[in-house]
Amino acid sequence: MIRWVLVIFLALVLISWVSPLLGKLGIGRLPGDWRFRLFGREWFIPLTSTLLLSGLASLIARWL
Repeated sequence: MIRWVLVIFLALVLISWVSPLLGKLGIGRLPGDWRFRLFGREWFIPLTSTLLLSGLASLIARWL
């Protein structure tokens, strides 16, 4: 169980570090990435970006 907590923590740290870099490349502003305001809070659902990055990770995994 502690292993999964560690993996999730490291993934969140990695995502928070890589997120600004991906924003400069345009990831997160693709058509299909939803950004809306609800109850006074801004919500962001990166549907297209998630699919694109998942496909890229899958290709890299198959290549290695």
